[in-house]
Amino acid sequence: MSLIKAENLSKTFRIYNQGEGVTDYLKSFVTRDYREIDAVKELDLEISKGEIVGYIGANGAGKSTTVKMLTGILEPSSGDITVNGLNPYRNRKKNAMNIGVVFGQKTQLWWDLPVRESFKLLKEIYEVEDDNYDERINEFSEVLGLDEFWDQPVRKLSLGQKMRCELAAAFLHQPPIVYLDEPTIGLDVSVKEKIRDFIKKMNSKNDITVMLTTHDIDDIEDLCERVIVLDEGKKIYDGRLDSLANKFSSRRLLVDLKDVDSFSLSLRGVEEVKTNDANVEITFDREKISASDLIKEILDEYEVIDFKIKEPDIEDVVKKMYREGIA
Repeated sequence: MSLIKAENLSKTFRIYNQGEGVTDYLKSFVTRDYREIDAVKELDLEISKGEIVGYIGANGAGKSTTVKMLTGILEPSSGDITVNGLNPYRNRKKNAMNIGVVFGQKTQLWWDLPVRESFKLLKEIYEVEDDNYDERINEFSEVLGLDEFWDQPVRKLSLGQKMRCELAAAFLHQPPIVYLDEPTIGLDVSVKEKIRDFIKKMNSKNDITVMLTTHDIDDIEDLCERVIVLDEGKKIYDGRLDSLANKFSSRRLLVDLKDVDSFSLSLRGVEEVKTNDANVEITFDREKISASDLIKEILDEYEVIDFKIKEPDIEDVVKKMYREGIA
């Protein structure tokens, strides 16, 4: 079942060119020069119930604009969009009750109130029953450690503490869909791990669909099986994360040999061989030679102590994809 569906979705912004100097400034009182920027172009999107989808791209690719259209903040310039059966812009209040949102630089908590009171207000806004509220707060505290700062005003929280609260607030009413826009930006490793564990738990336990936009590759690798890549407002990839890695990366084989000095290898698909005193590192193209065939060739010729396949770094994959193009 598709909870999010968009067809030919586009968003164009009209930007005023002010020009330079006093002359251009005075001209602007009489006539103004505008240009149009296509933030999102003819986007087709379909996300099913229970998926965690990584929505990635360079700065300015159109990620946040897409999320704002899905949440009902922005009206599309053209195209059709439904979220859980609703047009998000025309049904903003109903849509808001069915979604949770975390924007990395925004807050839904009350600045001067203690965390406890902010959550009580959200409880009333989203009409969460008392028993459900108590159960969820206890669960959130167990995973995110909210009890450490439960009675502190929001303004006194550290960035990591605030983001843990924001995440809990987004899931408080157990919405079918949660949008996370840079939820781990600027956080230390331990807080990031807590946040990822929480997202995985909410997804697996309650089948909540999560759409994640992030520049943190570790978020993508840890949480997402499917990724959608956006470039200049257009979707250039939509598929499994491992398929993206397979297409845009080489794999490395680390081999410990009894006699490294005698090692020599010349096979189709082998791109680079590096040796040191302890082992050999072989970079190979998986489209031309499989790991099993490569290992067999080495085992037939050399005395192998141990070997390990090193998976590609997704950050390098994305960089290569932008550098070389999707074709």
